[in-house]
Amino acid sequence: MWSGRLGGQSSTSPASSQPGSRSYSPAPRRTGSGLGPYITSQQRPGVSPRTSSLSLASSNDSSTSSLLASSRKPNGSALKQSTTAYAGPDPVDVLNQLLGNGTEDASAPAEQPSPSAAATSITASDLELEFDFGGMSLRELALSEDPLTEGPYVHRSQTVEEYEQEKTRFEDLHRSIRVCDEVLNSVENNLTSFRNDLANVSADIETLQARSTALNVRLENRKAIEKGLGPVVEEISVSPTVVSKIADGHIDEPWVKALAEVDKRVTAYKKSSSGTESTKGLQDLGPLLEKLVLKAIERIRDFLVAQIKALRSPHINAQIIQQQNFLKYKDLFTFLHKHHEALANEICLAYMNTMRWYYHNQFTRYETALRKIKLHTLDKTDVIGNEDTSRKGTVLSSSKIAGPPHDAFNLGRRIDILRTGSQAALPSYLAEEDQSTHYLELPFRNFNLALVDNAAAEYTFLASFFAPALGYATISRHFVYIFDPTFQLGHALTRHLVADTYDALGLLLAVRLNQRSQFELQRRKVPAADGYVNGTAMLLWPRLQLVMSDHCASVRALTQALPGKPATTKAEQARLSAAPHVVTQRFGQLVHGVLCLSSNSAAAADGAAGGIGDDEPVVASLRRLRSELEAFLTRYSAAFPDRRRERFLYNNYSLILTIISDATSAAASGKLAAEEQEHFEGLKAAFQEDA
Repeated sequence: MWSGRLGGQSSTSPASSQPGSRSYSPAPRRTGSGLGPYITSQQRPGVSPRTSSLSLASSNDSSTSSLLASSRKPNGSALKQSTTAYAGPDPVDVLNQLLGNGTEDASAPAEQPSPSAAATSITASDLELEFDFGGMSLRELALSEDPLTEGPYVHRSQTVEEYEQEKTRFEDLHRSIRVCDEVLNSVENNLTSFRNDLANVSADIETLQARSTALNVRLENRKAIEKGLGPVVEEISVSPTVVSKIADGHIDEPWVKALAEVDKRVTAYKKSSSGTESTKGLQDLGPLLEKLVLKAIERIRDFLVAQIKALRSPHINAQIIQQQNFLKYKDLFTFLHKHHEALANEICLAYMNTMRWYYHNQFTRYETALRKIKLHTLDKTDVIGNEDTSRKGTVLSSSKIAGPPHDAFNLGRRIDILRTGSQAALPSYLAEEDQSTHYLELPFRNFNLALVDNAAAEYTFLASFFAPALGYATISRHFVYIFDPTFQLGHALTRHLVADTYDALGLLLAVRLNQRSQFELQRRKVPAADGYVNGTAMLLWPRLQLVMSDHCASVRALTQALPGKPATTKAEQARLSAAPHVVTQRFGQLVHGVLCLSSNSAAAADGAAGGIGDDEPVVASLRRLRSELEAFLTRYSAAFPDRRRERFLYNNYSLILTIISDATSAAASGKLAAEEQEHFEGLKAAFQEDA
């Protein structure tokens, strides 16, 4: 029995389906090379070792062929598959030794096998094994009635059903292994393909890096070239957008910007073409720029002519068109004057003629409305020496009608026209509907206020629109040409107002208003209108001097009409009164008005920077009138007795001081008021001692 088992261990038996071939002895298993042929391999027949397949999956250098080759190796090792002649000890002797019946001395040294047979034969050392049979000998174990039938080391024959189950399980395992091999093969193929793709990507990256380096070099070279050639190309090129905008675009702010671009190119072209070298680009650019400039000139001409025509429309506000359509596009005239001076001058002349007509037409209508205002009439009867002064009012026309009473010598509230802060002129429709009676300074102020405002606005527009194409001297001449009819209309109105009047206070008020207009023109920097202001002053001052001379003449005539000897009869003495004379009261009121209009406060209201000077004609006229009054009072007092004579003079001079006290008490009264007050205070004090 044991010999059959030992013989079965030397070769591979395909009938065995156990997981491994091992002894069925209950002795513990020993590992190592000392077991020799008994334990050479524990692999099942027909199944490749699992470790070989797993090692293929973990190896980076494995291939499909190696994996399949390893899975198809014969089961077991080469030692089990080889057939060699047994050269070990006699099995009978071995069995006797195991059974304890051996005749050979166990202690005798065993025959040393040859080196070649040591690997395939059982040696003496293989027999030096200790087996645990539960305290029984091998014979007793064999003769035992209750052998071991249970346990992991008990061998029993397999049934057909168990064999089929094991066969099916091993076939499933084999298929699983093959599927794993196929999956691993697919993974290997994928990894190989990925490695190839990765290599291709790496090659592409290297190619892209090389191209990027080349492009960077080309970009740097292009930047260097563009930096040098950019300004040159910019000067000799015009974009299609600019050309399209100039030719067909609406004239607005982008159109003006495109025009500035064209002007810049033209300037650069002229500068470049003036040199010795002429490039092909400049030769091609010249005709294009010329045509583009002509097209721009044509469109500018049409635009400006259309705006000038709009100024001739009825009921149009010229300043709105000037601000929105002219000043907004003032670069258009500069471009036109630069590239076509003759056409620019013609358009400028058309504008001047249009505005000349516009202002003359508007102010003619306004002057006609102001002429309809009813004014107080002060004629030769309204002089100081006339004792029977009539009160009259009339319209500024040839016909005279009676008007409300007035006082030719009292300033009253007439000075408010200087102190008012309103800078708005009376509208023409209100002037036509006004039924009240006014003094001459009202129409004079409104006409000149409107004229100064329009003149300042027009001059500012001319200086803003036509400069720097035209010089300021040329602009001033154009301004005078535009406003010359209007200025003449203003002078005609002034002559009409002052021609026959004897209103000295009204004339002086007109003088102060004219000085205010002059200051306003200086503040707005409109020197071209100084001629009109000076012409108006030349109309007012001579008439004022003439009126003051008539006052002096009337007092002088009154003085000459007095008797040269004192009153002798009681009846004549009874008619004499020590009360102030009416001429004294008129003189005091007139002097008060002149002092109020000549004070520093009035000068500030007028806008005069330096105040009222002592060299004004009214100062000399006032002194002459004062001398005539003193002569009159002296001769008139000669009719009184001695005591009453001094009282009469004292009362008259005291009245004059009382009347002018308002004008002299103010802190800004001026030098003339202080001088008059000092003079009359001296006269009053001189006759007070004797009174």
